[in-house]
Amino acid sequence: MALYPLVRPFAFALDAERAHRLTIRALKLLPPGLPPKPDPMLSIEVAGLVFPNPVGLAAGFDKNAEVFRQMLGFGFGFVEVGTLTPRPQQGNPVPRLFRLAEDRAVINRMGFNNDGQPAALARLEPPAHARHRGIVGINVGANKDSPDRIADYGAGVLAALGVGDYLTINISSPNTPGLRALQDRAALEALLVAVMEARGAGPPVFLKVAPDLEPAEIEGIARAAIDARVDALIVGNTTVSRPVLRSRHRNEAGGLSGAPLKALALERLRGFRRATGGALPLVAVGGIENGVDAFDRIRAGASLVQLYTALVYEGPGLAARILGELRRLMTLNGFARLSDAVGAEVGPDRSV
Repeated sequence: MALYPLVRPFAFALDAERAHRLTIRALKLLPPGLPPKPDPMLSIEVAGLVFPNPVGLAAGFDKNAEVFRQMLGFGFGFVEVGTLTPRPQQGNPVPRLFRLAEDRAVINRMGFNNDGQPAALARLEPPAHARHRGIVGINVGANKDSPDRIADYGAGVLAALGVGDYLTINISSPNTPGLRALQDRAALEALLVAVMEARGAGPPVFLKVAPDLEPAEIEGIARAAIDARVDALIVGNTTVSRPVLRSRHRNEAGGLSGAPLKALALERLRGFRRATGGALPLVAVGGIENGVDAFDRIRAGASLVQLYTALVYEGPGLAARILGELRRLMTLNGFARLSDAVGAEVGPDRSV
C-alpha cells in the first residue's frame, strides 16, 4: 500500500483498461485477506446484516469475483462484485475506459462486460460456509441483447441465491441502451415484483439508481421501492451529465465518476432521504475520496458508503485511511456510534 505512489506513474502510462486488468492479476497473486473485525464505533446493521464498518467497494472493480477476499483484507467493510449478467458479455467496443487525471475522474462505457453469472458465482462460497469471508454483495444486470430484461434480473437473482450476502439490482448504468428506462414507475414496479418473487426468503435486495433523476422520479422510485419491500437503495451510479472538466477526455461518451460527481451525488442522496423519510436504508456512492466525504454522506442519511474511482488515484490503502478519518470526525462531533450519525443533518426520521 505504501508503494502505490511509486507504482501509479507506471500504471498511468498504460491504457486504463489494461492497467485495471493487470491490477486484478497482481491482486490474485496476493494471499486472501481476512475481513475486518467489527469496529465498536463504525459497525452498523443494515437489512439484517452487521457490517463491520460502512466503507465498501462498489461494483465494477471486481466484476468477476476474482479478488474480493484480497480487497476485504485491505479493510473494506464489504465488497460488491459484478455487474454480472446471465450470459457472458463482451461489452462495448474499446477504448471504453478513460482516466481524467486532471479532474480525479473516470469516464467509462464498458457495457456490463463480464464472464457471466455461472463462471463468477462459482468463485463465491455460500455465506453459511464462509464465516471468515466477509460481506459480499452480488450486482445483477441484464444482457444487452436480451429479449426480456426483467426475466434476466429474475434469473440473476435465482442464480445468486445462496452465495451472496445481499443482491443489488442495477438499473442505473448509462452504458446499456434502454436500461435506465426500468427506473420508470410502471416498469420498475413490474421489475420489483419479479425480483422479489425470485428472491423469496433469500438475502436482502438492494436497488441501485442513477444520479440523473428529477424530483418526481425520485419520489416515484422511493414509493415503488418501499411498497415492494426493497431492503436498501444505492444512490447512485455514474452520471451522463458533464460539469466543467479539464481533461482532454472530457467529451468521451459514457458515465462520469469520481470527484466531479461529488456534489450531484450528495444532492441526490438528500433527495432520496427526503423521499423515504428514513424508512429505507441508503447506500451512498459517487465522488467519495476521504473521511469528510464519507461523513457528509452519513450525516445526509447514508448508512453505508461505497467507492471505486478514488482507488485509481489513492491506491488500496484508501479504505483504511477513510476509516481513520471517519473515527476522528465522529469523535469530534460527539457521535459514539455510526448509527447515531446517520441522517443527523436532517434530524429524526419522519413517517412516510
